[in-house]
Amino acid sequence: MNDKTIRQTTEFAARLGKRAKHFRKWPTKRGITCFRIYERDIPEIPLVIDRYDDCLHITEYERPHDRDDDEHEEWLDLMASTAAATLDVDPDKVFFKRRSRQRGKTQHEKVDQSEHRMEVTEGGLKFLVNLRDYVDTGLFLDHRNTRSMIREAAPGKSFLNLFCYTGSFTVYAAAGGATKTASVDLSKNYLQWAKANMNRNGFDGDDHRFIAADAREFVTNHSPGPHYDLVVVDPPTFSNSKRMDDDWTVQDDAMDLLHGILKLMPDGGVMYFSNNFRQFKFDRQSIYVSEAHEISNQTVPEDFRNKRIHRCWRIVK
Repeated sequence: MNDKTIRQTTEFAARLGKRAKHFRKWPTKRGITCFRIYERDIPEIPLVIDRYDDCLHITEYERPHDRDDDEHEEWLDLMASTAAATLDVDPDKVFFKRRSRQRGKTQHEKVDQSEHRMEVTEGGLKFLVNLRDYVDTGLFLDHRNTRSMIREAAPGKSFLNLFCYTGSFTVYAAAGGATKTASVDLSKNYLQWAKANMNRNGFDGDDHRFIAADAREFVTNHSPGPHYDLVVVDPPTFSNSKRMDDDWTVQDDAMDLLHGILKLMPDGGVMYFSNNFRQFKFDRQSIYVSEAHEISNQTVPEDFRNKRIHRCWRIVK
C-alpha cells in the first residue's frame, strides 16, 4: 500500500467516523433506518454510501485516477472494507455498485439477476429494497421529506402517482388517509413491487389501483373531470422504452404533461412535480395555476450533501 492510499484510507475512515457520530441518534428520532452517510465528501474518494438497516449500499462514480485496473479493484476493496469496519457493518452486508456517467441518451441498466429483496422501515412504514440488482435500490432516499409532505396532505384525498416506480409515495398517501390511490408506471415489474409495498403496509382492495401505462398516454386517454385531489409526478430525465411511441425527455415533455394532469384535478388540487435534471427550466407561463413554487430547499433531506440531487415544485390548480 503506497503513501497516497494510506492517506486516503485514513481520511476516509475519519470522515465516516465523524458522519456516523453526527447521525448516531438522528435516524432513530425520525423513525428511519435508511439514510445517506457519505456523498463524495472527499474528491479523491468518489463514493456514495447509503445505510439500509444493517447493510451498506456503496456506489462508485467515475473520476480520473492514476491506478491501473487491478490496482483500482484493490483500492475499491480497501475502501469497502474500511467503510464496513468504521461503521461496524458485517462485510457480507456491503453491496457495491458502479454508476458510470450517463452520456447522451444512455440509461442505467440492471447489474445483477438475484431478485434479492429485504424489508426496511421509514416513518413507521415498510418498504422492500433490492441492494444487489440495480444501481437504484427501490427507495429514493432523497425524497424522504417529500413523502412526508404527501402523507400530511393526503387525508380524504384521491391520489395519483405518475411514474410511480415502486410506489413509496403511494404507501405514504394511503398511510395519510387517502381515500383512493392510482399508481401508474410503464414497468409491470415495478408495479408488482409497488403492490407488494402497499400490501406489506396493509393497503389493498379496489380503492388502490395499479396501472401499467405510459404516463402521457394515461393522461391523454383519461376521462375528463376532477378525479385527483393530490398528485405526484416524478419522471426520469430520459426514457426510450420500446413500449413507448416516443422517447421521453423531461425538459421537452414535462410541461405538456403537467398541463394535461391539471385537467384531471379540481380547483385547489395540489401537485408535487420533481425531477433530477439540474438545468430544468420550469415554464410557469405554460400552465394556468394559482401557485407554482420550487420547494427543493425543503424536500432535499439534511443527510444529503448534494442539495441539487433533485428539484421539486408544489403546484396548486
